[in-house]
Amino acid sequence: MTPAQLADAVRAMARGAVLVVGDAMVDRYVHGSVSRISPEAPVPVLTVEREVVLPGGAGNVVRNLTALGAAVAFVSVVGDDNAGSDLTGLIGGQPRVEPWLLVQGGRTTTTKTRFVSGGQHLLRTDREQAAPIHPRLADRLVKIASDAVAATTTLVLSDYRKGVLAGDIPARLIASARAANRRVVVDPKGGDHGRFAGADLIIPEPEELAGATGMPVRDEASVALAASQLLRAHDFRAVLVPRAPDGLTLVEREADGSETVRHFRAEASEVHDPAGGGDAVVAVVAAGLATGLSLASVARLAALALGIVSRKSGIAPVRAEELLEGLAPGRTAMRKLVSLPLAAEVIERWRHRGWRIGLLQVNGQPIPESITEQARRWCDRLLVGVQDEGEMAGLMAARPEVDLVAIGADHGGEDLLRLLRPDLLVAPAPNEALAELLREWGGELRAV
Repeated sequence: MTPAQLADAVRAMARGAVLVVGDAMVDRYVHGSVSRISPEAPVPVLTVEREVVLPGGAGNVVRNLTALGAAVAFVSVVGDDNAGSDLTGLIGGQPRVEPWLLVQGGRTTTTKTRFVSGGQHLLRTDREQAAPIHPRLADRLVKIASDAVAATTTLVLSDYRKGVLAGDIPARLIASARAANRRVVVDPKGGDHGRFAGADLIIPEPEELAGATGMPVRDEASVALAASQLLRAHDFRAVLVPRAPDGLTLVEREADGSETVRHFRAEASEVHDPAGGGDAVVAVVAAGLATGLSLASVARLAALALGIVSRKSGIAPVRAEELLEGLAPGRTAMRKLVSLPLAAEVIERWRHRGWRIGLLQVNGQPIPESITEQARRWCDRLLVGVQDEGEMAGLMAARPEVDLVAIGADHGGEDLLRLLRPDLLVAPAPNEALAELLREWGGELRAV
């Protein structure tokens, strides 16, 4: 789909209807300042200035869906405590949400409290009861959710392993969705992925994927292999793996039984806060599927959402207008065009994050996409040097695998390499003199 078509799809999300079933919790943030150490113990004293309370867990998936404009039915369980009452009010106060928050007597509503000063977390406290919900309550939850399936298009199972989706509840809900010809998206947090067998799409984090398969997830290729293994093991139609901050990997089973692997880049950013990224991806995917988008199209939008939420501090939703801004023609490409001095500053900050930096020589000649794609697979961040802000600069900046385009860096001379000190130089031909220079700081040259 073209950016214009994807933008139309984002606007269509306001007509989507999604059912979310999973573990709801309260995210409480206590913000303040620290100016002294306690005389009672060697710990900082936080002077509390404000508190923020937000729906967390599956509730944050709901929050992201409403930010996209979708209608949401939400089925979960809370305790008969103050946190449960707070959560009921937080969920019910959101637009276009039909909440079914069942109450279990004597149960503790999961509450995560974070103490923050100057943007840094000092401490987090958790109050929770992760035991499976009562069997009778489980039967009631399944009945309510099964009835709600008919009024929605996509079912999301958001499992934080707090007891709502314990036992055979996922299998019963997936069977109800299958009977109603509805899509099923699973957001797992560890545990036995076989409980979700037969779902259309599962979205594990890389660590969860490694734990489920016993396979490494070091790079795109190894993530794809592990995702393929998970797909076959539990009869999933597709596996989508967020690889923040780089992007996502989608492994999809086609109608003929073959598998297709696609990698989607997220826009590179110097700031990366992973909080809430997985929930944003799940919400965009669910809303997109609810409007009839293909898996490849929703994955592309999810990669855009991952880049947006990574640039935000704390847990914040991705809104439809932010996706539309990211899809605006040339918007992302313009942010990639920088001067050579600024490119050097950005690269230094990337290097401090431990990223492998690649520099691709253009030398004024058109570069096939296959070469830029290959160069990006060899590094964590790819810089392309061009002579000026002409057609070549725009062409390179428009490619998702290119992270930065430096004006005035089209040559591969010694002065340029010493300024940028790339870990990898991708050149059109072997050059022993440049290769020797790169080895001074542990870099290498690869010819394409």
